[in-house]
Amino acid sequence: MQFGIFTVGDVTTDPTNGTTPTEHERIKATVAIARKAEEVGLDVFATGEHHNPPFIPSSPTTTLAYIAAQTDTLLLSTSTTLITTNDPVKIAEDYATLQHLADGRVDLMMGRGNTGPVYPWFGKDIRQGIPLAIENYALLRRLWTEDVVDWEGKFRTPLSSFTATPRPLDDVAPFVWHGSIRSPEIAEQAAYYGDGFFANHIFWPKEHFQRLVDFYRERYEHYGHGNANQAIVGLGGQFFIRKNSQDAVREFRPYFDNAPVYGHGPTLEQFTSETPLTVGSPQEFIDKTLSFRDTFGDYQRQLFLVDHAGLPLKTVLEQLDELGEVLPELRKGFAEGRPADVPDAPTHASLVAARDAAVQEKVNA
Repeated sequence: MQFGIFTVGDVTTDPTNGTTPTEHERIKATVAIARKAEEVGLDVFATGEHHNPPFIPSSPTTTLAYIAAQTDTLLLSTSTTLITTNDPVKIAEDYATLQHLADGRVDLMMGRGNTGPVYPWFGKDIRQGIPLAIENYALLRRLWTEDVVDWEGKFRTPLSSFTATPRPLDDVAPFVWHGSIRSPEIAEQAAYYGDGFFANHIFWPKEHFQRLVDFYRERYEHYGHGNANQAIVGLGGQFFIRKNSQDAVREFRPYFDNAPVYGHGPTLEQFTSETPLTVGSPQEFIDKTLSFRDTFGDYQRQLFLVDHAGLPLKTVLEQLDELGEVLPELRKGFAEGRPADVPDAPTHASLVAARDAAVQEKVNA
């Protein structure tokens, strides 16, 4: 089971004092947060991709390469990489380069992106979001798995005898997750290829995401990649922890009440009762997080959104310390009763080993 954090890179005013970080401060804070994630024992750090204010992560591979140079074990990922408005050729080359620089500590999450104005900025039509995601990803896979590609599609110019450089590290492409808030088409795409599916699992009640994950598992088995409980599933989550729940609620309430996404809507109490958000004590957080398995079955990756809603860097780092304290209990809880046939989340090393084993099996046959 992998544990980590993801960021959407929002630049949000702190409602308790009215201060707003500069873009420079927010970018540097992202790096500090990633380093802290490794320090407290987390496995994964993922950054979003946005091309509009008030967000700063418009160049995920630049940020992740910088973080790779300052970490040793942290697996670097995205949340998400826009498969619709980015050129698949550029994705293939950028992430293969990052894969080499990070010595394989890279995977990525593909997504459509739901910010309407971004599509025309990159010459795309949001009404074609699903067909774009399907066609672009099919091309990306070929660019990573075939040395020479001849290709023609609907949404970009044809390719003739094209080789994406550099080639993936060890000739093994980064593992791909497909992330979605609401799209069964993206879950279907993940299942078709045998890739991972990441359910955002924040903002909405768990039943919404349960339907998506159940659909993905069913289709994963349908396409012959294994039985449904062997599908590769990741979930999001949110928390704010203090030593007792009263302190946590009191400190987090102004951030929740004024958050750009869910502020001025449901109360904090309503939101924590109906969504995965935990605001409370360490034990309350442990209990609620472990309950995710009751809804979704055994899964492979749990990422938390921590640096949002204007929380200052000092507070975010404190929250990561809190997460590090309870991490052993989370690992123990998710390991208990886990069936032996449920796979771990793929890594570069495991993908290389699987490739080599398949080659050896063919030789022996």
